[in-house]
Parts: sequence; C-alpha cells; structure tokens
Amino acid sequence: MTSTTDYRSLSPAELAPFIQHTKISVGLTRADMIAHAEEAARFGFGAAMVPGSWVRTVADVLAGTGVPVASALDFPTVGVMTSAGKAAEAAELVRLGATQIDIGVQVGWLKSGDHDLFREDIAGVVRASGVPIKVMLELPLLTPEEREIAVELSIEAGAAYLKNASSGQIETASPENIRFLAARAPDGVLVKASGSITRYEQTIALLEAGAACVGTSAGIEILNNTADALTESY
Repeated sequence: MTSTTDYRSLSPAELAPFIQHTKISVGLTRADMIAHAEEAARFGFGAAMVPGSWVRTVADVLAGTGVPVASALDFPTVGVMTSAGKAAEAAELVRLGATQIDIGVQVGWLKSGDHDLFREDIAGVVRASGVPIKVMLELPLLTPEEREIAVELSIEAGAAYLKNASSGQIETASPENIRFLAARAPDGVLVKASGSITRYEQTIALLEAGAACVGTSAGIEILNNTADALTESY
C-alpha cells in the first residue's frame, strides 16, 4: 500500500524525520562525525546513519536529542561476512549505541537455493541485536522469483524493514521497486529506500510509492529544495 500522507505539503522540518542522514565513506575523521551528528540533531533527521567505528562518538553527541543512531554491517561489499560474525558485530553496535542496523544479505546463498541459510543469516542478527533490522535486498541482482523468495524469507526472519538496495552502486532507488516491497510488507514491516537519492522530487516519489524513510547523504540539500518547492507552490 502507498501512503495517504501529502508529502508535498510538508515543511522542511516535517520532511526531515523521513530522511536517514547518512555519512559512510573512507577516511572520515572525528570532526566529520561530530559535525554529522550535530546536523542530524539540528535538522531533526529520522536517524544518523554512520559507520560502526563511529557509533559510540555519534551516540554520545546525539544523547538526549531523540535522534536515533543507525549503522550498517556486511557493507559496502554485501554478503561477505559469516553469519556468526554478522550477529556478533550487530550485538557490538547495539552496545556502542546503535538503535537501528542495516544489513547485507547473502545473495549468493539465495541464488544457490540455500534458503534456510539465507533466512537464518538475517534471523541471527535479529536475535543478537534486539533492535530493528533493515535488510538490503539488492533487488536489481535478483530474478522476479528470487525477489519474491527474498522478501518472504526476510519477513520470516524478523526483519523490521525491507530495503531495495544497499547503495547507488546497485540501484538508483526507483518507485517501482519501492511499490514492489510495500505491496508485500505485512503490518509492522516497513520499507526503506536507498540508492543515489539526491533530489526533492525523487524523495517525494519514493515516499509516495510506500517508503517509510529514505537513506541519503544529500538530506540537507533535499530539505533546502523542499523550502524552494513550497515557495513555488504559493
């Protein structure tokens, strides 16, 4: 189902909670991450998405602000960690202050027909972490049949969010794939959009398609575009 919210009428402050403010790259410094956390708090973003090595620093800055700390594992090269390693890392991220975790899935196991292993890889993280888990399904890499199976197994494993892809290297987030996930997500399971989300109109289209949130490093620019769009509509 798509949302009935009129996203185009939202002010920048009202749109910000739908955006997970992301900063994940090589060579980030402590100053970079503190600034990122301060931005997340100042603009009221839905979460600050950061590398695991900086979760504690960002959690300390965001303490008391109400902005969640999110992190990702088995990423950016998805599906290379062992299941035990993934579960252990998830537990550590929570200990450091993460309250949401995006995880890569084992696409190779899915394509090999190892469905029990695929499901348990996700379920192990769900059990070990105790926080909402977002599964990065890499939909462009899957056949239509594999997409259906991946969604079903992820839901069975206890995923809190279905996510179209891990990054723009896999897909520029498309409303079509968000609608695909939203149509299959049962009550209590949400959809996150990810992948080269840089524009206001693109963000609105993804939310209208059924995304509960979008992950992007261009959140501030999108909010600036929001203000411009509202001005033009009057």
